[in-house]
This record gives sequence, C-alpha cells and structure tokens, in this order.
Amino acid sequence: MNYTLCRCYLGGQQRGSFMDDASHRTQNSSVAQQFDVIVLGAGISGLVAASILSAEGCKVLVVDEYDHVGGNHINWTSNEGYTFDIGSLIFQDDSPLLRHFPELLPHYVPITPSWGRLNPQGVITAYPISVREDILGAGPIGLTRIFASVLYARLFKRSMSNAKDFARFWIGSYLLHRSGLETYMKRFYGVEAEEIDIDLARKRMLWISEYASVLNLVKRAFMKRRSAGPKNRQMARPREGFDALYLAAVKRLERSGVTFKLSAAMQRLDKSQDGFRLHMADSTAIAGRVVSTIPIPRTESLWGIASLQKLHTITLISLYFSFSGERGFDQSIIYNFSHDGAWKRLTVYSDFYGKVREREYFAVEVIANHVASPAQAEANFRRHVLANGMFKGDLKLEGSQVLESAYPIYSKGAATNAAAAIARLQALGVESIGRQGAFNYQPTARVSTIDVEVAMASRSSALEFNSRVR
Repeated sequence: MNYTLCRCYLGGQQRGSFMDDASHRTQNSSVAQQFDVIVLGAGISGLVAASILSAEGCKVLVVDEYDHVGGNHINWTSNEGYTFDIGSLIFQDDSPLLRHFPELLPHYVPITPSWGRLNPQGVITAYPISVREDILGAGPIGLTRIFASVLYARLFKRSMSNAKDFARFWIGSYLLHRSGLETYMKRFYGVEAEEIDIDLARKRMLWISEYASVLNLVKRAFMKRRSAGPKNRQMARPREGFDALYLAAVKRLERSGVTFKLSAAMQRLDKSQDGFRLHMADSTAIAGRVVSTIPIPRTESLWGIASLQKLHTITLISLYFSFSGERGFDQSIIYNFSHDGAWKRLTVYSDFYGKVREREYFAVEVIANHVASPAQAEANFRRHVLANGMFKGDLKLEGSQVLESAYPIYSKGAATNAAAAIARLQALGVESIGRQGAFNYQPTARVSTIDVEVAMASRSSALEFNSRVR
C-alpha cells in the first residue's frame, strides 16, 4: 500500500452504507481494516477532503462520532411538522461544494431571504449598517459626533490589537456604539470586543472597511446605485432535513470507494510500523495518513496527549418557536444589535418552507456564555421581543437544542495557540484542517470547501515532492 501519495484505488474492502446500520460497524476488531487515509469527521470539510482524496485514487475511511453526516449541520423537526436548523444555513447555486457534489443541487430549496437587525433604538432596520437610521437618524449633533470620532480614530487610534480597535478605526467609537455593532460582537463571540483576536477581526469584519466605513456609507446615501449584475441563487436544505441532502453526497463517495463509519466510539489513535491505527470500540482501522476535521482537543485526546493550549469554543442554545399573530418585521433573518437581550439571531423558517396550520415558525440562537440554560434563554427572549414589539400573539416554544463546540471563540492569542497545537499534531503526522480541525473561521459551506481544497492541494504537493526526492 502506498502511504505517501495515493494515485490509485486499492479495492476489495467492504464499503459502508449511509442509511444502513451496517455503515456504523466495520469488521470485527480482531482483523484491522486497511485504508490509505482515515478522515476524522463527516462534516463539510470531511466530505470535501474525502472527495479530493478519492479522486486521487485513495481508499478512504470517514469516521464520525455523530450518527449523521454533515457535522453541525443539524435540523430538528417536531411532531407537528415544524422544521428548524441549528444556525442559519443558506447555500448558493454557484458554491464550490457543488463541484464535488453536483447531485446536491436538485435537493436544495430556492429561497429569497432578507436580512435585518434590531438596533439599539428598538427599530428593525438594514443589516449590517443603515445610513438612514444609524447616521442620518443621529441628527446634527449625532452626525458631528460620528465624524469627529472617526477623525479622532484615524489620527490617534491607528494601532490595532483587537476587534474593537479595528471597527473603531473604520467607523469611530460613537457609531460603533450607536449601531450596536460592539454589543453584537460580544453577543456573537462570547467575549468583549477588546478580547477578540485582531486577525479574526480582519477576516470576519472586512466588510466594515469595504462597505460600512463612514465615507462609503455617505457615498451610498447620495449616489445612484448601479444596476446589480447577475446574482447567485440562494438556497436552503430540503424540508425533509440534512439527511436527505447529504445522502446524495455519501452515495457519490461510496461509489468512489469511500467507507463511512458513523456513531463511531473512537478510543485512541497511535502509530506503529504499519501506519496509523485508529482504535474504536468494535474495530481497528489502519492507514498511512490521518486527516482530522474534528476539534483539536478531541484529536489530542485520541493521541493521549494533554492540550497545552487553551482553545475555547461556543456552546450554542437553539430555541424553536411557532407563532400566530402580528409579526413586527418582514425580514427572514434578524440580528440582535440592541444593547439588551441575550439572543443573537433569529431565522423564520416558515418563510422558506411555508406555514404549518397557519402558524409561522422560527429558530433563535443564544450563546450559552450569556445564559445558563434553555429555560433562561427562553425567558430572556420573550421579555426582549415583547419590549420591542416583535411578536404580538401566541408565541409557543416547540423545543430546544444545545450544541457544544458550535464554533471557536477567537479571543486574543487563540490563533497563535491553535497554530502551535496544529503544528504539534502535524509533527505526529496528523493533518488538521477545517473549521474545527484548524480552528479556522468558516462562515459558509463555500468558505469551508475552498479552505479544504487549498489545504489538501498544499499537502498533496508536499507529499509528491517528498516522494520524488527520496
């Protein structure tokens, strides 16, 4: 077996099936199964990595402790027929993910989402910044303060060490507070804006310099908008859920020789003369490469090594509501930029899939750093939306979910700590990629796909070079 670079498929091993219980079990642990590559994690990053590797001729095993494919792409459907997601997940028909899995496209539901935000003044307005509400609505004195604070930041606050510094440089401290952006940053990341890593701020908040700087906002207010060119089509997962979507991807990979093992009780990972060994409760798998897309601390624990760096992640509480009555906004997705309320975003899924028995339904996201339980999150949300007139009528909680390790917390120093942990795993031979595996901000499936493509191409080039010089 070629443990350096896979160029051909070594067949003959039994392949798993996504929907069949047999996919959750490999052969008896007394006989270790041989693969070229083991991919840890069956989320978007894991699926794309498996697609690339199988196209190179590698025999791939994808292992996940979840009982489903798609990672944190998780939906929840009530007995009444309401369907919700953890998070607000929107796809595009020009996504590079479809290069790997074109079969997904017919399963998506075309949607026309709209975005808004609840600002500190209690108004549902444009997201992320509104010229009318945030700038012109400040009045003559407020306008003076906005421009004065921007000028002050440009002259005296040019040194940037955190997210607050970055945002303040572009829009000034007064607009940063008036718009609610500073409060939202804390609500999203779980830490104060001063504690958010500057590198993450530049990556995540580049739109501030490109779109929301005061100069650009004023230009947009007084200049005619050019006619927009062709846009991609926005899409949601099928109403049946993510299983119905990702089954098409799994079938394609299985036809290419990829084996899936879900609900895997992974116990330890080590390396012997015949390659890496992944020991599970019911079996052992051997491979020449290991690609990890799971959280770094989990990969370290499989090796039996202690985490030297503190890498914190967000625990996300999702609340699922149905509603009948008067809705105080038209947009499908609302961000909470107000200075009150723990919730950070709500998504009205009935705008995508239709009402159920004349009732609308939506999901609300709350960071567990700000509330201790779903019950507290619900009480906090009800008080806040009632005070802001967002829902007038029958608001019923249908269910809730708590997701640990939803996404990394990018506090100051986190990027450096993550790089050190990844290098440590790399020295052991493990390739860490993806949102969790590389502790890398990836807001969409598009970004996740591109990042994995770049990482795998770089790794393949290195392996090919090494094989030539040996």
